[in-house]
Amino acid sequence: MDEGRPGYPISEAAKRAGLEPAYLEKLAALGLVTRPAAGYTKGQIRRARLVDALERAGIPLEGLADAVRTGELSLDFVETPSYESFAALSDETFAEASARTGVPFELLAVIREALGLSAPTPDDRVREDEARIVPFVATQLRLGFRAPAIERLLRVTGESLRRVAEQESNWWRTEVIEPAFAAGRGDKAANPFPPGDLEELLQHAATQLLAMYDARRAHAWTSNIIDGLERELVRLGLFSRVEHPPAVAFLDITGYTRLTQERGDEAAAALAQGLNRLVQRAVTERRGRPIKWLGDGVMLYFEQPAQAVDAAIELVDAVVENGLPPAHIGIESGPVLFQEGDYFGATVNVASRIAEYARPREVLVSERVVNAVGADSGRFTEIGPVELKGVGHPLRLFSVARGSGGQATTS
Repeated sequence: MDEGRPGYPISEAAKRAGLEPAYLEKLAALGLVTRPAAGYTKGQIRRARLVDALERAGIPLEGLADAVRTGELSLDFVETPSYESFAALSDETFAEASARTGVPFELLAVIREALGLSAPTPDDRVREDEARIVPFVATQLRLGFRAPAIERLLRVTGESLRRVAEQESNWWRTEVIEPAFAAGRGDKAANPFPPGDLEELLQHAATQLLAMYDARRAHAWTSNIIDGLERELVRLGLFSRVEHPPAVAFLDITGYTRLTQERGDEAAAALAQGLNRLVQRAVTERRGRPIKWLGDGVMLYFEQPAQAVDAAIELVDAVVENGLPPAHIGIESGPVLFQEGDYFGATVNVASRIAEYARPREVLVSERVVNAVGADSGRFTEIGPVELKGVGHPLRLFSVARGSGGQATTS
């Protein structure tokens, strides 16, 4: 149903808002929602849901109504097209959606949980935004994707976009809301721009989000493609091992996610700045280079495994000495494939998995690294064959010992 056209009767509008008809009547009596002769529009339903949220947050309806009546505050913004993403409830319950699509209710419920909301019951109505996700889940099941994999993707996507949305909200608060109230223009806190400008801004925001996702997906898919081709070429004996292979290292910061949650993205940005300085110093001195910065660390490339080991030992001590959370590092040596400024292949994937297995302030390396550096150097202690996620066979991993002054012993 389009904005401005004949709308829903009060009983249906109340259902879509998740409210009682009597509550809509109360809001109309207070002047917070217009009592429409032709039925409630989607914009008015969004407005009612917003007022209900404000009341649940502790804002008294009478005070809100006084501010709207005197013109000190306006809620008209929520009825504009910019706020169409504020979803109402659909006609369908979760049980009905499950019966129609064949998707188990438990999996449909994950959609709501991934959006950061409490788990639904079978009789709860599906939200309009949730309804747009259901076909993706149903198609995955039809094509043979396993339910646990579908659930993981939903939850990771929801958590990642939560951070994006929260940062966007903070951006709007600092750049629009706070300046408006500081200037005594609270009525402009929702939209201070000329007509159409907010819609244009939000459209560009949606476009850049999709563009970034497309770029990230292309990178991840390229990694899958290259890894698969490399495995097949090795099996066919068409991909020879280089005589002096390079090394790839992954440095991860322990507790990065918790730090971000507790201190916010500004603290995370400051951490990244400090880590960048330390990495540049330790890596460039050893003819290595950072390849890409990750959310919680960095991927590094070295021409020789010994250089990677030396840099790793320096870094795990330097990050703590500079007041940063402890780091852990994994190193693998082997052939890598280069494309568009990034490295791909099994060597990269194994190095990442080794880093995940390492403990705080620990540097773990593969047997290939030990062989390249020299097993008799006295700097390696085997921790045994280890099963790593995504690696088809156990790997012999070694912990790197630190010498005097926090540096690796010389070979």
